[in-house]
Amino acid sequence: MHEQIVTIERHIIDQERSHPEATGAFSNLLYDIALAAKIIARETTRAGLVDILGLAGSRNVQDEQQMKLDVFADNTIIRMNSYTGRLAVMASEERKDIIHVPKEYGSGRYVLVFDPLDGSANIDVNVSIGTIFGIYRRLSEGGPGTLMDCLQKGVRLVAAGYVVYGSSTMMVYTTGKGVHGFTLDPGLGEFLLSHQNICIPDRPKYISTNQGYERYWSSGVRRLTQWLQGMDPEDPRKPLSFRYIGSLVADFHRNLLEGGIFYYPADTRRPRGKLRLLYEAIPLAFIVEQAGGYASDGRHRILDIQPESLHQRVPLFIGNRELVEKAEEFVSRYDA
Repeated sequence: MHEQIVTIERHIIDQERSHPEATGAFSNLLYDIALAAKIIARETTRAGLVDILGLAGSRNVQDEQQMKLDVFADNTIIRMNSYTGRLAVMASEERKDIIHVPKEYGSGRYVLVFDPLDGSANIDVNVSIGTIFGIYRRLSEGGPGTLMDCLQKGVRLVAAGYVVYGSSTMMVYTTGKGVHGFTLDPGLGEFLLSHQNICIPDRPKYISTNQGYERYWSSGVRRLTQWLQGMDPEDPRKPLSFRYIGSLVADFHRNLLEGGIFYYPADTRRPRGKLRLLYEAIPLAFIVEQAGGYASDGRHRILDIQPESLHQRVPLFIGNRELVEKAEEFVSRYDA
């Protein structure tokens, strides 16, 4: 008997059937994101041919130079979702302020936050990059969406996902009922279910961190690294292998499938951390917990942190629960 071929559209619709009250707006929103991912994937695979590589000549709100593909991805996601009537408001890592939905198209029930192109510094050297997104229900009642609609704790997410643009394009998402992965078949132009009910393996393999910055780390993080390498005399263990790409999505994706821990801690240069709470840490934390893992800032569960601003930064430890909880233990014991 042949296995069934399940497209992402069919999978989304099948999940919708478990909610009799559903109107279809949420399902269509997820499918619109998948469609935007196909468009971005098309451009990433032929970037060198269409003069889309390199710098766009502008800087984003983080004061980072924007890559041409960054701008393209940001505009694609916004255009795909501005005129559907499904969203109340959006927020992008590339934009200083919230993104209002045109009034003439109505204001929907949902809020979309996203990092349009994570790891964009790797674009010109053909290393995997990605898109990260989170979806909330709006808090405000009617009218245009507000800043407060975007500044919600991760525990209030109704869906989160990411797309990896690499040797193949893969979209992974959860609506709070398991984590599922879909690989884009370029011939069909469809995302097909390839990884159902992803669970992070019990036996982790990898450490993913930029050890070149170790000199700036706290005592707790340095002790954590020694422990992961089996070098802690008080608690020796089998060492994990180092694997670090420098694209958060790609590092996270590998560890989700193979087991491990990714961390980008606070340090003396960035005492508040580097990664963005709203666009990176919270959506990935929602995904990893659905897969049996855990995410922390070193002291608190990421999903319990209340965002205070659109571009708030945070330290991030994410992966196998045992390893992340050990990170919290080291930070608590050795860092004031």
